[in-house]
Amino acid sequence: MASKFKKNDKVQVIAGKDKGKVSTIIKVIPKDNMAVIEGVAVVKRHTKPNKLNPDGGIIEKEMPVNMSKIMHIDPKSDSITRIGFKMNDKGVKVRYSKKSGELIDK
Repeated sequence: MASKFKKNDKVQVIAGKDKGKVSTIIKVIPKDNMAVIEGVAVVKRHTKPNKLNPDGGIIEKEMPVNMSKIMHIDPKSDSITRIGFKMNDKGVKVRYSKKSGELIDK
């Protein structure tokens, strides 16, 4: 089954503490139905010193957000939209915006 959300998709958060934020997807976790979004669900983590962070300390990182709490941004009108699937002329399944009919997969 094709996923409605993919890496680098522009999305808007529709629920939770970051409601209204518009950003791009960094990583999709299909097994858990989650996505990591740039600048959304940022938490502070206390870390011990390691090779990547020799000083340790407090770092900020994005946590996964459930996909039911985000919606795609329509490429034509910059408003939220649902996503549909259809076959293009080459017989390949592509995603499109239900609001404007614009293809999301180029």
